[in-house]
Amino acid sequence: METLRPGRRAVLAGLAGAALTGFADAAAPVTLRRLTPAFDRIIVPGTPVEVIATGIQWAEGPVWVPRDGGYLLFSDPPANIVRRWSRGGGVATFLSPSGAPDPDRTILREPGANGMMLDRSGGLLIANSGGRSIDRVDLRTRARTVLVDRYKGKRFNSPNDVHVAKDGAIWFTDPPYGLAGDDRSPAKEQSVNGVYRWRAGGEAVLVDGTLTRPNGVALSPDERRLYVTVSDDADPRVMAYDLGRDGMPRASRVLVSAKAWHQQGKPGLPDGMKVAHDGTLVCSMPGGIMFLTPEGEPIGLIETLTPAANAAFGDGGAALYVTNNDRVLRVALRRGWQQ
Repeated sequence: METLRPGRRAVLAGLAGAALTGFADAAAPVTLRRLTPAFDRIIVPGTPVEVIATGIQWAEGPVWVPRDGGYLLFSDPPANIVRRWSRGGGVATFLSPSGAPDPDRTILREPGANGMMLDRSGGLLIANSGGRSIDRVDLRTRARTVLVDRYKGKRFNSPNDVHVAKDGAIWFTDPPYGLAGDDRSPAKEQSVNGVYRWRAGGEAVLVDGTLTRPNGVALSPDERRLYVTVSDDADPRVMAYDLGRDGMPRASRVLVSAKAWHQQGKPGLPDGMKVAHDGTLVCSMPGGIMFLTPEGEPIGLIETLTPAANAAFGDGGAALYVTNNDRVLRVALRRGWQQ
């Protein structure tokens, strides 16, 4: 594909903003930091940050399920568990194992489910890091179907994140994070760490095989743009791809470089992301969860002292759930912003 110049690249160096509030617990405070006044239309100043789950090895893959009164699912890839949280029921195990049923730890570093999303019919899609596949789980029966696990006859590395398009196509990333040894793993069959698209009844299509560590993936509301985070220590960034009528990339550019913040020692790397109805990106960055315009300009930050992996809208758009290292946070959103 044609590669465009970075153009208006948002470099996260030296960003400062008003601290609006923020307290999760005494050990690990959270600050809501306004970087532009537009942040006030998303989160009301003074909003508290709630801790809803703790004691997790690595919290990932949050997804809100609106059925049965509404509940949150989130994964713990190294523990091979998906947990469920609800306001009335607290935290409980939902899937165990969530990925590989009998993992060989000499091969798999993260045997469990990673990124998750509901499909168009309400089934749970899982980027199965340990199973090295994209799976669908029936939420009522917990029955699992492997949708795709190979590209050109070779097993995926360890699918990390997943996004479903309006037409049902599944976009996913495939870094080597789930494999012991990463790129050096003897179990690694793919020569690249790819971004893929898959449609039911077809084969996986490689969208981009040039990224070192593709991670989070999402589409813009009009689905004319694909976003992919790159969790590379040497060059952490968010990529934007302009999609053609066939849904495949025609051009790409660096939307956001996170190198400066990473070099300042801010915790975490670009990881999971979600896109709001108005096109606002909500993305893991060094330092926490950042809100960005569709062109990559920073709006605000949920600043954490430990890495934030991912986020999900929930409660009918009234809240943002954040997987933050060994815990899950909940932040109320301004009424009507994400509805």
